[in-house]
Amino acid sequence: MAKLVECIPNFSEGRDKSVIDGLSQVAKSVPGVSLFDAQSDPSHNRCVLTLIGSPEGMEEAAFLLCKKAMETIDMTRHEGAHPRMGAADVIPFVPMMNMTMEECIALSKRVAQRIWDELAIPSFLYEDSASSPERVNLAAVRKGQFEGMPEKLLQSQWAPDFGERKIHPTAGITAIGARMPLVAFNVNLDTDNLEIAKAIAKIVRGSSGGFKYCKALGVMIQERQIAQVTMNMVNYEGTPLYRVFETIRMEAQRWGVGILGSEIVGLTPAKALIDAAEYYLQIEKFDSRKQVLEYHLIQE
Repeated sequence: MAKLVECIPNFSEGRDKSVIDGLSQVAKSVPGVSLFDAQSDPSHNRCVLTLIGSPEGMEEAAFLLCKKAMETIDMTRHEGAHPRMGAADVIPFVPMMNMTMEECIALSKRVAQRIWDELAIPSFLYEDSASSPERVNLAAVRKGQFEGMPEKLLQSQWAPDFGERKIHPTAGITAIGARMPLVAFNVNLDTDNLEIAKAIAKIVRGSSGGFKYCKALGVMIQERQIAQVTMNMVNYEGTPLYRVFETIRMEAQRWGVGILGSEIVGLTPAKALIDAAEYYLQIEKFDSRKQVLEYHLIQE
């Protein structure tokens, strides 16, 4: 049976349309790979592609995209709200149809090796591919960002998993790994006070005592002059979106601040949104597998 894997590479460019279009064109050029979504954000100065395809095609696409990012993105000139350490900042592989996590881990290691061998860009393995417990969390891996990474790599516990203890001079270093699906979920606040967003992010963030499967930061969306709580929901069943959203709403009210809206970056599993709809509509005895029309169409 055919195997499918998802890849959601994140690049440190969200403003230059020619660079973003160039990355998209590379993704579209690889046989066996489909570009499902491309999103960019100038405040974060970041773009995210969502690809689905065969393991062989995805291995080639991930390498070629990293090469294109190296050729067109200069990290010495990069600035933005989102933490980053490399031109191709993060390359995650997610098992889809007939793929196991073990196969995705092996895929991530092959890509990391080739990127070092042919491009001289070092990498850390993270999430399920991590070589040690300290490297599972992307935030810990990326701490220090591009500017602080040369010094970090000299620390005994932070040698790259692939490559030497020095970053690529303009492309930095990349995090590569295998993980389960996550939801990139942002909540926009009706305020330009960044400190409020940071305070709320600290409350919902798992590492500071909030929700276990929520990673959160407070950032500014400069073009709208609003503060945002930007999140990665790494287990949307363990920590549903509505639970975090309602906590953010409640905490914002304490500051006298409203919510302008929320946004999903990239693709999301249907169940993450269905769970939220079930909660807000208070649907009794709801069974999504039996009552959602699209599920029946897929099964047929």
